[in-house]
Amino acid sequence: MKILIPVKRVIDYNVKVRVKPDQSGVELANVKMAMNPFDEIAVEQGLRLKEAGQADEVVLVSVGPSQAGETIRTGLAMGADRGIHIEADQETEPLAVAKLLAAVVEREAPGLVICGKQAIDDDSNQTGQMLAALLGWAQGTFASGLDLAADKATVIREVDGGLEHIEIAMPAVVTVDLRLNEPRYASLPNIMKAKKKPIDALSVAELGVDIAPRLKITKVEEPASREAGIKVGSVSELVDKLKNDAKVI
Repeated sequence: MKILIPVKRVIDYNVKVRVKPDQSGVELANVKMAMNPFDEIAVEQGLRLKEAGQADEVVLVSVGPSQAGETIRTGLAMGADRGIHIEADQETEPLAVAKLLAAVVEREAPGLVICGKQAIDDDSNQTGQMLAALLGWAQGTFASGLDLAADKATVIREVDGGLEHIEIAMPAVVTVDLRLNEPRYASLPNIMKAKKKPIDALSVAELGVDIAPRLKITKVEEPASREAGIKVGSVSELVDKLKNDAKVI
């Protein structure tokens, strides 16, 4: 079985995000970029399934500018077999990405697609679900546990009330959560090997997908700074502040 894993290049989660002076977006110039943390978990899970003999090949795919190739190389250094880079210089919305991935799935015919549940830049949490709908495949979202058996997959999902266990038919799309695993670090020998692993380049036109944006960002603002707290002298004063100033009771 082949596993396809989409990976996205985002601002490193350790970096403080800053808004551009004209409020048209966030500052990306001279900012450290990295693989989306949820996608790292997806790559790790794909590698574990391969190591367990449940998959033959792990293929990574990324949509974005030329620098997205670096993100693919990171996954190849972790142990993935090859990569696919869909070259797109403009910002792509979740639906456009899902359509591009659906076109790649038709070409590659994987038995399983594992995605991060969301990207930490836009937090949309839409691509995996849209991809499953476009393909007509079963889906398991927010997976904190994943087990494959024959033509079915058992997914443990984190829900408000606890853990939900579901069984879905293969092929399927699974989106992963933080507690599924701990991604490995790439060793130096694997980093060197990754430089020789193939990355196929595809264009948006080649896949025949319209990626024209359907949304327009009018303004980006930083959240309001938190006001300093105050001390109160009694319970009655606290109640008065909560009732008349904060208006929460």
